[in-house]
Amino acid sequence: MSTASSAPTSKKRWLPLVALATAQFVMVLDQSVMNVSISTLVDDFNTTVTTIQAVITLYCLVMAMFMLTGGKIGDIIGRRRAFVVGLAIYGCGSAVTAVAPTVGILTLGWSVMEGIGAALVLPALAALIAGNYEGADRKAAYAVIGGVAGAGIALGPILGGWATTELSWRVVFVGEVILVLLILAMSRLITDTPRTGTAPRLDFLGSMLAASGLGLVVLGVLQSSSWGWLRPKDSPVEIFGFSLTIFVITAGGVALWGFLRWQRHREAIGTDPLVHLDLLKIPPLRSGLIGLFSQNLILMGVFFVIPLYLQLVIGLNALETGIKMLPVSVTMLVASGAGSRLSSRFSVRTIVRSGLITTMLAAILLLISIRPDLANLGFA
Repeated sequence: MSTASSAPTSKKRWLPLVALATAQFVMVLDQSVMNVSISTLVDDFNTTVTTIQAVITLYCLVMAMFMLTGGKIGDIIGRRRAFVVGLAIYGCGSAVTAVAPTVGILTLGWSVMEGIGAALVLPALAALIAGNYEGADRKAAYAVIGGVAGAGIALGPILGGWATTELSWRVVFVGEVILVLLILAMSRLITDTPRTGTAPRLDFLGSMLAASGLGLVVLGVLQSSSWGWLRPKDSPVEIFGFSLTIFVITAGGVALWGFLRWQRHREAIGTDPLVHLDLLKIPPLRSGLIGLFSQNLILMGVFFVIPLYLQLVIGLNALETGIKMLPVSVTMLVASGAGSRLSSRFSVRTIVRSGLITTMLAAILLLISIRPDLANLGFA
């Protein structure tokens, strides 16, 4: 009797992970799903490639700008509540995007609302996994989340290409709304992580400095191709004969410097900072963050630039672009699943180093194979 009753209990304990993994899938899907549909979006909205590029990139920018603030809000109101609120905002953003009649509405729904929602969901999601699972189960749960993240990025191009060519790109966002509603229905199964000590308070000035600093730096880098780095091209303003780019990035750097100083000040007077900077002194954490940054810099660059190249230079449609991206999608999917199994035989450091070296070699081969006529074997 005890064995029979423990089986359903064993299965039920993984139900929160289903909801969390689905949320992870939806969050990362937007980072790659529409890159293969740029040409179609340009035609639908009668706009330019640069504008659609900006809309796509702005989603990641808004998410990055408010990620620290989103994590702190989760500490204040509870991770489960932040998770639910973020999902609700994200779902509303997907609904607005699905019916967007203009580029402005598209930007509001896709870039702003979905970006803010993701900034609330992702930090809470990581904390909720730790709060719902312990020991070996926690390790397995994080492995699943990592695999699902890889799957979301990998499946994005082929899913977006198929939907855009056979149906409409808007179908993707309708699907996101349905998935969000499903996750919200399952969220009651997720146990909130208990708070230890008094509830922290939000550092409003720190939030504004972090958001503006990150936003200005990324905005300057994004506009450098249009404005020019130093020598002006299409710069809206020329200061002392230089492009606006360098001044925007410098302003962002100053804001980030002010953010660091302000965080140290709050720690010195005993108030809650937005982020505890001493955490960066922990070598494993610092190394992990640098490795993760390097990996995503290359990976997101590939999934952003290559679909653009395949559509505008080679002249492929959305579905053909998704098919061309299929090898990397399948490889990522397989590697994500194999990562957790390899960790039982090899050290995490060895796996990470091997992955980064492989990524570097692949980037070099990709540079060699990209020409106006595309070297198919080297590209694949």
